[in-house]
Amino acid sequence: MAPKNKFTKQDIIQAAFDIAKEEGIDALTIRLIAKQLGSSIAPIYVNFENIEEVKESVVKRAQTVAKELILEQNSGQPFRDIGIASLKFAREYSVLYRDLIMKNNEHMKHNEESVVFSVQQMKQDPMLADFTDETLRRIILKMEIFQTGLCVMAANDLLPMSFKEEHMIEMLDCVAEDFFTAEQARRK
Repeated sequence: MAPKNKFTKQDIIQAAFDIAKEEGIDALTIRLIAKQLGSSIAPIYVNFENIEEVKESVVKRAQTVAKELILEQNSGQPFRDIGIASLKFAREYSVLYRDLIMKNNEHMKHNEESVVFSVQQMKQDPMLADFTDETLRRIILKMEIFQTGLCVMAANDLLPMSFKEEHMIEMLDCVAEDFFTAEQARRK
């Protein structure tokens, strides 16, 4: 089979994402992406000005994957789905997760779009429907802080071997319930 001559922007992003998933975002170079595609560097420069633009596209692709993982859960409890999806992303894409979360970078600074998405998801849960957006944002931040710690531990294999995914999910559920109970108590 003859090599593919034409690569779309999406082909390039996917190749870069595959590299970042295994080797990290900092490993990305135009030449490495071209090698992954089995191509010269020309198609990459036709679609992107520089490697930073490619990296930004990889981060956006990672955010899309994270949203897809949330939507795949579909348990009827969106807050729970967000937590489980975060754990799955941390475990399935551990190198990329570490690059995005554990390194100080511009890519993952506060993301209002992500917060709005999470609030919208949470409002679909009848148990959370009467919480204000501000309250839900506060809960999201608290849970994100807890969840990030748990996910970092999972991504770096820092949890005991006996601490399986179901234990992590159970812990997420307990902490989430504590946050909701505390917010309900504050309202009274």
